[in-house]
Amino acid sequence: MTRDTDWPDRQVFWRDKCVAVTGGAGFLGSFVVARLQALGAQEVFVPRIEDYDLTQLEAIRQMLHDAQPDIVIHLAAKVGGIGANREYPAEFFYDNLMMGVQLLHEAWRAEVAKFVAIGTVCAYPKFTPVPFKEADLWDGYPEETNAPYGLAKKMLLVQSQAYRQQYGFNSIFLLPVNLYGPRDNFDPASSHVIPALIKKCLDARESGAEQIVAWGDGSPTREFLYVEDAVEGILLATERYNSSEPVNLGSAFEISIKDLVEMIARLTGFEGEIVWDTSKPNGQPRRKLDATRARERFGFEATTRFEEGLRETIRWYEEARA
Repeated sequence: MTRDTDWPDRQVFWRDKCVAVTGGAGFLGSFVVARLQALGAQEVFVPRIEDYDLTQLEAIRQMLHDAQPDIVIHLAAKVGGIGANREYPAEFFYDNLMMGVQLLHEAWRAEVAKFVAIGTVCAYPKFTPVPFKEADLWDGYPEETNAPYGLAKKMLLVQSQAYRQQYGFNSIFLLPVNLYGPRDNFDPASSHVIPALIKKCLDARESGAEQIVAWGDGSPTREFLYVEDAVEGILLATERYNSSEPVNLGSAFEISIKDLVEMIARLTGFEGEIVWDTSKPNGQPRRKLDATRARERFGFEATTRFEEGLRETIRWYEEARA
């Protein structure tokens, strides 16, 4: 276990670094970029999709040539909820695989000092013992509705370990649980469960609807990590962790979907009926991570209480819609 005194001063670490943040204009990425700037990073380069299609090899090479980064934080991903994963499994597999595998390879070729790969809790087997430990990652097949996405991201772990073994390339692989917070994606066609439910409840409240429909039966449980906590986990790992063993990033808080819907309804002021559509899939039965390794290896612990984070998310979305 690393002692605090062994870790570098945060401002000193970042002040001479050029950091390329793929997906830096997105939900998580926008918070990562702001935090890097606050920590005094010398330069933060955000490749926009209009300029660099990172599924294309030449675009990746051009991006690395233009940015000349010391560190690449790879957040860019094609993501969505259960519905989007079921409708576009091929795109979710191909786009995420091509972005990640080619980018890590080209970063190694370009002699980037460190590569930070962001995986997904969807990489875990469907029936993983709770809480999920990193050692359980290969003990079965992921939940079917998001397996193509989860497996595409999981290949970055295999690649990270192979490139460290053969080339000594410094890359790390982090596994955040489901994120939420201000600036999340609220598009009902592709959003995850929290923004989807917030939008449903606010729409129903404003229209005077008497009910909302939720997918499944409410029995699955989920763990959620507030976006600003996730940023701290990612940047602390970037500063302090240099191993290709995977690391979970979680909040240590688990809630059933039923309780989540009821909490969001209460916080948004929706007082109607919640109808469960059991013809729709539940997804993975339980999700909760063991975050011991993150705490021991680089001192990360989430600090945002779940209800507090939900209130902030709802407040931001109500202002954004207004």
